[in-house]
Amino acid sequence: MSRADMDRLLAEAIAPERRAFRIAGALAAAATIAAVLLLGLSGWFITGAALAGLGGVLAAQGFNYLVPSAMIRLLAIVRTTARYGERLYGHRAALMALATVRARLFDRILSVRDVRAVSAGDTVTRLVQDIGALEDSLVRRPALPAALAGAVIGLVLAWLASPWASLALLALIAGLALWANLATPRLLTIAATDIAAALARLKAGMVDYASASPEILAYDLAPAIERSLAVETAELDRARRRFARGEAVIDAGLTLCGGIAMGAVLAISNAPLPMTVLAVLASAGAIEALSGYIRGVSRGALVTAALARLEDMAGPHSAPIPAKSASGPIGQSIALDRGGVHVRLESGERLGIAGQSGSGKTSLLETLAGIRPPDRNSGICLDGQPIEALPPETVRAAFALSPQDAQLLSGTVRDNLRVARSGLSDEQLWAALEVACLAVDVRTMPHGLDQWVGDGGARLSGGQRKRLSIARAVLAAKPWLLLDEPSEGLDMVTEARLARRLDTWLRDTGTGLVVVSHRGALLALAGKDDGSILEIGGSSQSSP
Repeated sequence: MSRADMDRLLAEAIAPERRAFRIAGALAAAATIAAVLLLGLSGWFITGAALAGLGGVLAAQGFNYLVPSAMIRLLAIVRTTARYGERLYGHRAALMALATVRARLFDRILSVRDVRAVSAGDTVTRLVQDIGALEDSLVRRPALPAALAGAVIGLVLAWLASPWASLALLALIAGLALWANLATPRLLTIAATDIAAALARLKAGMVDYASASPEILAYDLAPAIERSLAVETAELDRARRRFARGEAVIDAGLTLCGGIAMGAVLAISNAPLPMTVLAVLASAGAIEALSGYIRGVSRGALVTAALARLEDMAGPHSAPIPAKSASGPIGQSIALDRGGVHVRLESGERLGIAGQSGSGKTSLLETLAGIRPPDRNSGICLDGQPIEALPPETVRAAFALSPQDAQLLSGTVRDNLRVARSGLSDEQLWAALEVACLAVDVRTMPHGLDQWVGDGGARLSGGQRKRLSIARAVLAAKPWLLLDEPSEGLDMVTEARLARRLDTWLRDTGTGLVVVSHRGALLALAGKDDGSILEIGGSSQSSP
């Protein structure tokens, strides 16, 4: 994904929320104007009241305190209400936009040709951490109109003290904004990039190690892993300290500029004391309003680092490869040309694949399923077209794979089955479980379809995980069913029952079958109905 693609994706996600962002910006500007006026008016009121008190009883009695006190209360209410509205609209718009971004990015991940190369830990990190950085930038979008509004009202109030005071404040604000934009890359960009990389490595490692916790405990690897994580944590801490030092320099510059602004207005002003105090405090409020924008600029280094990581998230092969448009339904025929042996299967036919371990049987199924990138001139054709010329989504639409190592969600039996496709009823789920010889097991579970299977199916036996994967592939209702060692972990009685039920289901639905197995019962299933057996490294033979 290029930077242009990422920018286009963000623009499309923000478009439906543009009105909410405009409202948030307007409310932020209103809150800032109210805050600066409140600060200046409070100073004017306190100073005026003090001078009236020093002027004697008549001066004190003649001082109108009702109007300014009412204005102060009004401005306080406006500031609070506008700030609440800005946070409400701004956060809602940002969260809605980022929900779209996450969904679009996940869709881009699914379009990668080599799904096996996608790291679970790295993907989780980018979808959570890096998009979280984008959330911060979207939430801070109202900071710019707020800063402009604060600067304008500050300049107007400073003009009441002296035009020269207003010009001095303008020069200071412009210089501060320029300094922040120039200083941020030098002070923060490298540290922000290091933070993003270190945090990504740490989170990805934690996710990957958590999935391998049984092996870690069995081989007493915990101390070594703790040391490795400690090194990653130390690198993250160092990067964060560098970033904090850069932010401290910027904050110090803001504080210094605030003091200079107040001193300059105080020195230049030729207005009465109450008006001078109003202008001095208003200039401080203008600098404070600018600080929100500058802090957003400083956090922009983290956003830039996040965008750089998200740009290559989907990999270089995420875009579909142009291909001829298919005529008719997908998956009507498969042709395999392996080692000089040519096999052609029409819709509903069956193929069994045998061979020694490491001969490429699983690789062939993964290529057919669209989760392994095909080699150039792979010798595999789908509907007469080389599989390497077809987009991954087209290939995946033709095949439902039950892999050798079943990948299950950390959820319920129902959750894992409904991954197959949307709109499945409980009757369809039970029917698929019957085909996979798992219905009896699920019915004996305390919660049935709502039984929690644990992380990766840890609460199920190996045979149950395998059969749940088969049931899920059956529910996908695709033209071809791919089974990789489907009877692994099953006893001979269950294996024979599974073969019979699969045979019946294949006949009833007209689904084609490609099965990899070392077991005779499953290869015999492939040999029925004029199927064939392909020996990887050997030859193809028709069934008797």
